[in-house]
Formats: sequence, structure tokens, C-alpha cells
Amino acid sequence: MNETITVFLAAVIPAIVLVIYIYAKDDRPEPVGQLVKAFLLGALSAPLSLLVSKPLAILGYYSNDAVGLIESFRIAFFGAALPEELAKMFVLWLFLRRNRHFDEYFDGLVYAACVGMGFAALENVMYLFDGGDDWQLVGRMRALMAVPGHFLFAMLMGYYYSLAHFSNNAVARSRYYTLSLVAPIVAHCAYDTLAFMSDGYFGILFFAGVVVLLIKLWRRFARNMKELKEHDHYRFDVTPPPLSSTPPPLPRSPKQEPKPDTDNSRFMPKDDQ
Repeated sequence: MNETITVFLAAVIPAIVLVIYIYAKDDRPEPVGQLVKAFLLGALSAPLSLLVSKPLAILGYYSNDAVGLIESFRIAFFGAALPEELAKMFVLWLFLRRNRHFDEYFDGLVYAACVGMGFAALENVMYLFDGGDDWQLVGRMRALMAVPGHFLFAMLMGYYYSLAHFSNNAVARSRYYTLSLVAPIVAHCAYDTLAFMSDGYFGILFFAGVVVLLIKLWRRFARNMKELKEHDHYRFDVTPPPLSSTPPPLPRSPKQEPKPDTDNSRFMPKDDQ
């Protein structure tokens, strides 16, 4: 019983830590109840993704035996990236479509992180309980690699989702909504392809590729976070100067010079009566 609790906590804590991290970055924090709801919905998106991945496997789009680059890509795309990011995107849209708390650019990052970490937490639970005696090694590796990966995929989704939500241009809105799904799928597919190839002869090189990819995604996340904070700053923090209690003085008209007196009649002698 104690070991079961330990394994469960080891699986869930890395995801919760990253939620707390993004929550602490929010200048105007969201209600905790909303975060918990998004996290639980994210966990539900894990079994939801099976509704896409299982039919694709039955149709022969991928097999679970990742041998070689092509097969690794097929299972990464059709077995993981596409169904998982689709499920997360659907849950995020369902949660935010009429959510009155989604009123800042940064909120997109916060709620996408909660959804992504809910997914990662449930996935982590399944991996660690399936790891048997090696659950500690599996837990360490996933805490350092897979869970941050899901976090960074979610940051791409949340970034573009916020840009789309607050855009007043229909064309730009459609483009950003598309990128909010395509960008995390591409990043997730690249991550899993490299991870699957890390078991081969050149495994160390592909593992190094995973590390480099995560570093690049983190740097991208840092830039995106700064950009969204600036958007919110100009929307909420920049206010016009206060009005003065007394009206400003009216502008003075230019001083007019007296007209020269051109009437010389007074100097003329008067006619005798």
C-alpha cells in the first residue's frame, strides 16, 4: 500500500511542479478551482486520445515495433503526436470556449499547461506502475524528459491559442488556431521520433537530439511567455495620465500691434467759415 502511494506521487508530482511554476509566473493568477478543473480534464484527454490512435493502428498506419527511422516516425506521428495533441486541443477548446476567466493572453499558457500536465500525470502513472521493479528509473527519466516535453508542447498550444482568441483579424485568427494544433504536433512528433531512435546503434546521438530539442523548445517558451506578458501589460497596466482638476489655460492669441494712424486731417488747417 505504501509503495503504491509512493509510485503514484512520483508519477504525479513532476506534473504538479510545472503547473505551480507557470502559475507563479502569472501576474494576475487564475482561480485555483479553474486550474484543478483543467488539470482533471487534461487527465481525461489521455483515454480520449485512444479513440484516434487505436483505429489508426487497426488501419495499419503504424505498428508498435519501432524499427528504423521511418517506422519510428510513423508510430511517433500516428500513435502519439497526432491523437494526443488532438485530444488535448479538444479538451482545451471545450474548457475555454465560454470561460469568463480567459481574459488575458497569459491565461492561454496557464490553462494549456494544466491540460497538458493532467495528460502527462495520468500517462506517467500508467508508465510507472507498468515499470515493475524499475519504476524508480522510469520515473526519473520521465520526470526529466517526457513530462517537460508535454509541458513545452502545451506551451506552444497555449501561445497560439491566446493569439487566436484575442485577434481581431479573421485570417490571422484562423492561422493561429491552426498553429495551436500543428506546432505541438510537429514538436511532439520530432521528440518521439528521436526518443524511439535512441534505442538503436546511434542511440546516444538521438538522445542528444532529444536534449537539444527540449532546450530549444524551452527557449522558445521563454520568448513566447515574455511576449504574452507584454501584450497583457499594454492591455491592463498602461493607463493614460490622470486628468487635472483644473482645465488647462486657453491658448493665447498672438498680440496685435496697434495700427498706424494714417489720418493726417487733424494736422491740416481748417477752412475759414
